[in-house]
Amino acid sequence: MTDTNVHATCTVGEIFRMAIARYPDREALVCRGRRYSYRAMGEEISKFTQALAARGVGRGDAVAMLTANRAEAVFVQAALAHLGARLSWLHPLGSVADHQFIIEDAEITTLIVDADGYAEKGFAVAQSAPDMRCLSFGPAGGADTEGAEDLSALAAGFAPAPLTDLGDPDDIAYILYTGGTTGRPKGVVHRHTSFVSSYLIALHGWDWPAEARTLAATPISHAAGALIPPTFLLGGTVHLLAGFNPEEYLATIAREKITVGFLVPTMIYVLLDHPALAQTDVSSLQTMLYGAAPMSPTRLKEAMARFGPVFTQAYGQTEVTAMGCSLRQSDHDPDDPEPLASCGRPMPGNLVRILDEDLNEVPRGEVGEICFRSPNTMVEYWKRPDETAATLRGGWLHTGDMARMDARGFIYIVDRSKDMIVTGGFNVFPREVEDVLTAHPAVAMAAVIGVPDPKWGEAVMGIVVLRSDATADEAELIAHVKQAKGSVQTPKSIVFAEALPVTGLGKPDKKALRAQYWKDQDRQVG
Repeated sequence: MTDTNVHATCTVGEIFRMAIARYPDREALVCRGRRYSYRAMGEEISKFTQALAARGVGRGDAVAMLTANRAEAVFVQAALAHLGARLSWLHPLGSVADHQFIIEDAEITTLIVDADGYAEKGFAVAQSAPDMRCLSFGPAGGADTEGAEDLSALAAGFAPAPLTDLGDPDDIAYILYTGGTTGRPKGVVHRHTSFVSSYLIALHGWDWPAEARTLAATPISHAAGALIPPTFLLGGTVHLLAGFNPEEYLATIAREKITVGFLVPTMIYVLLDHPALAQTDVSSLQTMLYGAAPMSPTRLKEAMARFGPVFTQAYGQTEVTAMGCSLRQSDHDPDDPEPLASCGRPMPGNLVRILDEDLNEVPRGEVGEICFRSPNTMVEYWKRPDETAATLRGGWLHTGDMARMDARGFIYIVDRSKDMIVTGGFNVFPREVEDVLTAHPAVAMAAVIGVPDPKWGEAVMGIVVLRSDATADEAELIAHVKQAKGSVQTPKSIVFAEALPVTGLGKPDKKALRAQYWKDQDRQVG
């Protein structure tokens, strides 16, 4: 692989300190009516660093966070970097079972839970690991949360002190979990070096305005979080919303003169279809990043007509810190619409090739697998040496996305070699949903696929074969999955079949199942 020590003298903590030192009097962060200058943000990071250290968190310790977007989550992320601890985010929409798996697999010793909305789920997770330290943002009342300590109150008791970086650039900074076709999430290991590299790549690979006032409404535990440190490096302001609400999102753009946004395509569709858009001044918006799922070229052209030439597409995956390719604003040309169906061209610092199974580059226009070499590439999959070796085979990171590259270097994803479904910007892994469906007493066999959907990009569909002596209806099975896996992984529809097509090896033939729904689509992903 490419040497990941390109930026080895710098840590994530140093990125925060650099911004704080350069722009002390500028506004850094706005959240829930509270506004922080860079100096004030540095003081909060210092207090949370001291509070965590007082509770025994130090270099190499494993910490997980389950939280909505809030200022304290940013402060703690920076504090953990300064302490040399590693962070694993828990998806706000994930199930208790999913979180429990990550807690055990990542060997988490400290869990931090947002008491505002996540207390019940978070402390259900904590009860499965009685030796784990549990802290909360805000007081967590109730008999089930008696073991939690209010980290925010603890931090408030400390006086600000100079920030000292106890980490090393080659330390593990994050273990971020992504799903897999085996049915269990995989921990993607990143050092400080890969994240620092990704921030610099973002500054050069995305379109940034002169004044960055960045609005984050999707979870900062995932793609939206990638915009925060680059905004700070520019001396800009990050505005955090707890979640995406179209009225609130539009009102914030108008009120705060937002210049940078990030949304998944389905959210852009919601804005386009919302009556408030016509009455809202969005003229301040200069950059709208979109990604995490393919966007309909038709709706993209509609968005360009409404918002102007502000769109930049981001393509990547957790293994390359979500930064692989970008479709720049200059590439969003209504008079040259073909690139609108692409995922762009490699971002600066990334080497991208379309390779065949023998690691040979395929001719332009032919289909192969998108593969990366980059300083922001993962170290490994946590405790999964065989899967690490397969993914990093031949010195390339293999994405599993099948694509072609045209003469101008634009990359067009045409299929996905893995079964993963991308719905509304979130990843769903069919095996996990299939396991839940087949656990229902009425279900004999089940296959889960993604089908085209104008709103979600892909919608989760379950194809079910019932037991001969049993009955179940669609609503019952949908409710069954939702209870076990949460709303994101729940099928939008259930189709009942007499039998499933199978391959020569006796496995359900997903390709045949998908074909009837995708045969008229230009791209074989959402």
